[in-house]
Amino acid sequence: MTTVAVDCMGGDYGPSITLPACREFLHRHPDVRLILVGLPDAFKEFSHDRAVFVTATEVVGMDDPVEVALRRKKDSSMRVAINLVKDGRADAAVSAGNTGALMAIARYVLKTVEGIDRPAIASFLPNARGGATTVLDLGANVDCSAAHLLQFAVMGSALVSVTQSEQAPSVGLLNIGEETIKGSEVIKQAGELLRMAGNAGDLNFFGNVEGNDIFKGTTDIVVCDGFVGNVALKASEGLATMVGAMLKEEFSRSIWTKIAAIVSYPVLKGFKNRVDHRRYNGAALLGLKGLVFKSHGSADVLAFGFALDRAYDASRNQLLDKVRKRIAHAAPLMAQSEAEPVSTMGA
Repeated sequence: MTTVAVDCMGGDYGPSITLPACREFLHRHPDVRLILVGLPDAFKEFSHDRAVFVTATEVVGMDDPVEVALRRKKDSSMRVAINLVKDGRADAAVSAGNTGALMAIARYVLKTVEGIDRPAIASFLPNARGGATTVLDLGANVDCSAAHLLQFAVMGSALVSVTQSEQAPSVGLLNIGEETIKGSEVIKQAGELLRMAGNAGDLNFFGNVEGNDIFKGTTDIVVCDGFVGNVALKASEGLATMVGAMLKEEFSRSIWTKIAAIVSYPVLKGFKNRVDHRRYNGAALLGLKGLVFKSHGSADVLAFGFALDRAYDASRNQLLDKVRKRIAHAAPLMAQSEAEPVSTMGA
């Protein structure tokens, strides 16, 4: 049995969303057990033979500063759920709560895997190939060194190898152009490191990619700093919202427009489903000594269910062990990159 700890109080809607999603998740996966964490009153109307309850006395608010969540709310539902992973009672934890607080608490409680300086947030964005491009970092690290971007690439490769059964996923470095001479000094140094890692067999480096390549599906993985990654994530979510609004608008126009909309509805609906950000919900906090997944704070039942699925798949396919193995394989190069800057090509 795979055991997942769920912070039922996190997100914009708390138990009104997380508990129905948990019920549907248990129905889909008979080999799963859930540990539901929250305030005592949250579980009055919930019962399931594969769900147990652990109470917490505090809740991390969506607007709580990281310091408050980390130092003052030590019995929050978020922290209790992560502690269950640390203690070995759960294989993974899922929360829709405050992203900064979740990352800070997870890093403090679980610590980072040896060889990793900073954990990264990794998730999937829909692409034109009908699949998804894994992008990291999506907001945990605004300022990154070349060594950090190398670490992200190694961890992202492990994630994709688990979730998409791709043993040598291609890695692209997000830049303002494909040429190696373009970009900041950090990006040029990162490109050289990734080429060295590719030559050493640590990963499958494609080269520089641009923003549109994320949605083209040019590479399986795109590596960038957290500022750029978060902007790309929000743009993807905005696209899905726009398509939904366009569908509603077309059905509200003249009779001829309505007829045309009805005829094209199956195609438009299929496209809307493909770009629906809810279906890609569930970001992995990579680089920790335990599995933690972040759901979007405004997730509905469908979206939170997908976040639970991500945690389940990662645990069942031993993501943590594969991350450690890939990091160990790339350890000499990563240690070298931190010891001395790499001279960039054309500098």
